[in-house]
Amino acid sequence: MNLPFDNLSAVFDRTFEDLRKVRESFAPQLTPREIGVTTTVSTGIAKVTGLPRAGYGELLKFSNDLYGIAFNIEEKEIGVVLLGEHTELHAGDEVERTGRVVDVPVGERLLGRVIYPLGNPIDGKGPIIATKRLPINRTAPEILDRAPVSTPLQTGIKVIDALVPIGRGQRELILGDRQIGKTAIAVDTIINQRNQDVICVYCAIGQRAATVAKVIATLRAAGAMKYTTVVVTEGDDPPGLTYIAPYAATSIAEYFMEKGKDVLIIYDDLTHHAWAYREISLLLRRPTGREAFPGDIFYIHSRLLERATHLNKELGGGSLTALPIIETEEGNISAYIPTNLISITDGQIYLSPKLFQLGVLPAVDIGKSVSRVGGKAQRPVYRSVTGDLKLAYAQFEELETFARFGTHMDEHSRKVLAHGRRIRACLNQAQFQPLPLHEQIIVLLALTNNLFDKVPLENMKKAEQAVRSILLLLPETIRNRLLSFEKLSKEDSQEILAKARFVLAFYEGLTDSKE
Repeated sequence: MNLPFDNLSAVFDRTFEDLRKVRESFAPQLTPREIGVTTTVSTGIAKVTGLPRAGYGELLKFSNDLYGIAFNIEEKEIGVVLLGEHTELHAGDEVERTGRVVDVPVGERLLGRVIYPLGNPIDGKGPIIATKRLPINRTAPEILDRAPVSTPLQTGIKVIDALVPIGRGQRELILGDRQIGKTAIAVDTIINQRNQDVICVYCAIGQRAATVAKVIATLRAAGAMKYTTVVVTEGDDPPGLTYIAPYAATSIAEYFMEKGKDVLIIYDDLTHHAWAYREISLLLRRPTGREAFPGDIFYIHSRLLERATHLNKELGGGSLTALPIIETEEGNISAYIPTNLISITDGQIYLSPKLFQLGVLPAVDIGKSVSRVGGKAQRPVYRSVTGDLKLAYAQFEELETFARFGTHMDEHSRKVLAHGRRIRACLNQAQFQPLPLHEQIIVLLALTNNLFDKVPLENMKKAEQAVRSILLLLPETIRNRLLSFEKLSKEDSQEILAKARFVLAFYEGLTDSKE
């Protein structure tokens, strides 16, 4: 078939024009790669060269899929904190910039899961598919973005809720010697958040695997894993993972807080976190200070705990309550790390070794424990029944010291001692058995009105259970008022006390030998 020359020329012109447009519109998306070389490797850290544009805190990827954080930016080399086993890395291995910082997956899919700080699950329930990731280091909310702490966080532990109350958005330090019940308080608090619309994050920092497994088993048995995420690093994990663990857990908690939820986060414990940071700093040859800790140890904890707050209504009104745990040595709360955290937080719950040895559990030393915020968030009905309790207990402890010397006591002093011993016995509480708010109020109302003073000490536990049982005998209006933010009327208190006197009459003067 013969085509006219003019038509053929027009076809070629259009073809060449189309090719020219395609060529001009072609812009290859070439991503430049910056690759360096590992020079030295030691426990938990590595030194690399050839990455002059790397920034502080940037995530670096090594050739064997091992990651690290650029920590020391020097003129000729970079000190990298490894987030995996250093045995997998060798001198001469390539290292590449990623252009991003360390982040962690967040979202509702993390509830009920046990993960490492980088987000990989270790509970055998399959991968976590998250649609959003947040950097582990985030700026704390500004002052104008915060609201006053006005709502209580009930722990279910009588001595804490009554005398050292915690508010949602507060930072309350738990400190004491090893194996004295610090983790038990934290776990009880998580269990007590069931049906309270509070999301919980438990961060185990450098703990033994058996200890963490026991905590997880307890939470599962109590049905608390439905609203809890557990972030874990074990004692033999690299110090880099231990260092980033609380920051990653806080980012997970902040996701829910920014959604308007109330969140509780437990750091168990920041002693191991400080040790990990000291190890990293010493390996990187950073200057040391008191107790060989680097000078910025205060800063790494303050920027972590400053992220706990109560947001204002414009930002959703969510809150993040932090309960950091610190281990002391022989009750020394004036050591470097404890004093740092006491100054950062809004109060502390101190567990005394002496009380623990006496069988007072939880071993909370009321004289050295304080809450600088929570009292304002305490419910009016609760505050009305515990107003004089701390003063009465303090007077008892002072008199008890003199009573040990066999000093003659007048009738008033003997009554103070008897009442104080009942307070101590009543504030004792079994582990993993948090009490509901209304039951606490009834017991404390009877306690502050001296109804237990005639009950022998050996029968205090049974007498307390009897008082708690009168809840079912109360009218529904009083039961509802116990759970509200209203004060009890005089008539309500009288009705509760009358029923309490009735059930306690059976235990007055009754001893175990007579039973």
